[in-house]
Amino acid sequence: MEIFEGWPLPAAIAVLFVIVLLRAGGTYALGRGSRAGVKRLLERRGRMAPQLARAEAVIERFGSPVVALSFLTVGFQTVVNLAAGVLRMPLVKYIPALVVGGAMWATIYGVLGLATVNAIMQAAAKNPTAAILSILGVAALLALVEFATRRARSFAAAHSDATEPRLPEASDAGQAE
Repeated sequence: MEIFEGWPLPAAIAVLFVIVLLRAGGTYALGRGSRAGVKRLLERRGRMAPQLARAEAVIERFGSPVVALSFLTVGFQTVVNLAAGVLRMPLVKYIPALVVGGAMWATIYGVLGLATVNAIMQAAAKNPTAAILSILGVAALLALVEFATRRARSFAAAHSDATEPRLPEASDAGQAE
């Protein structure tokens, strides 16, 4: 990424860390603030509803570690932060998970992501054909992973008798189960 060209690696990672804290924290805040709207979304089964329902179920079961580990995924990270906000995960639990997960994401993206982009740019300058073939190879690998993931999800859905999670009501908060 040209924006970080010539930057020391720690500075680039620090900037990425701030970016991910703002983005993920903002998603959490949106979830907290839009609880009623998200509930309606789940009831209508909108486009993101199945992902959000799955994220909520995982968060309810495993808590803060899920938030931290979600930063190692692509796509699930946003719905986990949104679900944590919708479920009103206490900030005492959320903030440490956000910091740990954000640090992992910024480090991985800073080291591997920027190094990969720089390597592709250098390869393209030396041998454009090899760079194009590399990009196509990565795209094919991503398509294969997506296909396998969808197939595994459809298999799991066909063989699952689990119920979907429900949002706890405000009146449920003081009741013991």
